[in-house]
Amino acid sequence: MPAPQAPPTIAIVAAHGQGLFEFGCAVGLFAPIRPELDVPWYTTQLCAAEPGALRMLGSTQVQLPHGLEALDHADTIIVPGWRDPSERPPQPLLDALTRAHRRGARIASICSGAFVLAWAGLLDGRSATTHWRLTETLAREFPAITVREDVLYVDTGTVITSAGSATGMDMMLHLVRKDYGAHVANRVAERLVLAPWRDAERSQRVVRSIPNGEPTRLARLMEWIRRNLREEHSLRSLSEHASLSQRTLQRQFLEATGLSPIDWLIRERVAFARELLETTDRPLHWVAEQAGFGSQESFRRHFRGQTELSPTTYREQHRGSTNAYALTGC
Repeated sequence: MPAPQAPPTIAIVAAHGQGLFEFGCAVGLFAPIRPELDVPWYTTQLCAAEPGALRMLGSTQVQLPHGLEALDHADTIIVPGWRDPSERPPQPLLDALTRAHRRGARIASICSGAFVLAWAGLLDGRSATTHWRLTETLAREFPAITVREDVLYVDTGTVITSAGSATGMDMMLHLVRKDYGAHVANRVAERLVLAPWRDAERSQRVVRSIPNGEPTRLARLMEWIRRNLREEHSLRSLSEHASLSQRTLQRQFLEATGLSPIDWLIRERVAFARELLETTDRPLHWVAEQAGFGSQESFRRHFRGQTELSPTTYREQHRGSTNAYALTGC
């Protein structure tokens, strides 16, 4: 995929009472120099929403190099949380976010950061999410927002909201995927030892109480499937390979991923096909075969269902000469 012509600028905004985990996740993903990717990686600016050294959780004090003025030039702004959903954020912060949104900047939040976007009016008339413990409060306090209670993140174009703390990583990898393509996003995920892609529609509260011994069995099955996507698979063949009953396999997949085995398999095949479309010029029938789709018709149907684009259009957008960052609509 062609990289952006100039490194996009990411502004990460913090305030007093900021959670270090969410802030650290954003810094850890965007701030490091990544020469191994061979793309003009993001320029990251850490911005204080309030004057002076910020008193973060754990009695930590942090002095950030930039103030809110940096938001006036950022391509993407990350708001990694807010100290109190019932507290209106400082007006200068709300004004800076509003100006950035009006000029077309992309604004994303992690967890309770959705309340900052809500106070700024950026979520009115949009779908949004936040941590499952806060969705009821968000819906009650801001009725103009369509709150989605059980998804990992919601992308409405220039405004993206994500759920609880760790799902911010899924959302930010999603941003990398939009800007640089699946291949670069997968390499970043590998460097951070993260799952390269989790579906945004996955439930925030999947059951994780899997009986002893079966997580390893399920993980081995998943890894085997990824290595053998070209093969024909069915619920019966997968259950036989894992030495589990079909009912048990269905239950374990749902508990671990929020998906049935076949739905998970389709998403893995589409994810692999996306990378092939970005990194090769091979014909569509070859891509369909490598990803394990039985026919080009099946490939096109499932691919469009996952990406809302045809394989041909996806390839044109991600391998053309157009500035890749402009393709995000930001």
